[in-house]
Amino acid sequence: MKVPDWFMIALRTLVAVTVLFMLTKLLGRRQVSELSLFEYITGITIGSLAAYISLDLEAGWHLGLVAIAVWTGVSLILEMLSLRSKKLRDFVEGKSLIVIKDGKILEDNLKKARYTSDDLLQQLRGKNVFKVADVEFAVLEANGEINVLLKEEHQPVTPAKLGVKAPAKPPMRTVIMDGSVMDEALSDAGLNRGWLSAELEKIGVAMENVYLAQVDDAGQLTVDTYDDKLDIPKPQLKAMLLATLKKCEADLEMFGLSAEQPKAKNMYLRCAQKMQQVIDDTRPYLIG
Repeated sequence: MKVPDWFMIALRTLVAVTVLFMLTKLLGRRQVSELSLFEYITGITIGSLAAYISLDLEAGWHLGLVAIAVWTGVSLILEMLSLRSKKLRDFVEGKSLIVIKDGKILEDNLKKARYTSDDLLQQLRGKNVFKVADVEFAVLEANGEINVLLKEEHQPVTPAKLGVKAPAKPPMRTVIMDGSVMDEALSDAGLNRGWLSAELEKIGVAMENVYLAQVDDAGQLTVDTYDDKLDIPKPQLKAMLLATLKKCEADLEMFGLSAEQPKAKNMYLRCAQKMQQVIDDTRPYLIG
């Protein structure tokens, strides 16, 4: 009894998918953008061989598996040798090239990489850099991506540059995903379903209408609903606390300026200074 062609194709495809999955796990988890030229060619070739195994009913399908095994073996050997030899690694994966130095484009290096000025400017725009003169260094990596270091005066202001110690923030916890309550995430945040229901009631959103909900380190809940037209009030807990602290500082200063007795005046002004210090210390926690 002859096996139907459709059954053979289905069986071969299943075998090809299984083999590809196992070999992909064996070769590693690099993203497509991080593949070297050889790895890119290997991926295309192995995919073509898998298609050959699935559809070519006339030839021996096991020959395709042999070809895939050879390609995989060569890739693994090159990978292991590349780990031990910098020269081989540079030859197989390519070398990084400096394409901008101190705001000046290095045209010779661009030509070596067969990169046009349009390609360079497009990559820079992808990094939110629109002026070549603002760039201290730009390096063209082996995978074709450009990494940019801006000149000191054009770098974004960070808390470290301002002498402010920014607090470490724990990650946002997703407490509702795809409409389902994530009890483990709630528990990790020290919360429960009762708290979640109360917070949703405050903003007037029904539990069944929530598609995604997250809790930050301050216990503020943000939600995304199935009904995209629903206007949800933004969390104001941190902003309200900061505003209250500022009002207290302003009131203390006003009392100090209006007090007639020197002792009372000094007391209020000292308290106002301490309150200002409290505001300065807590501001990183209360903004953003």
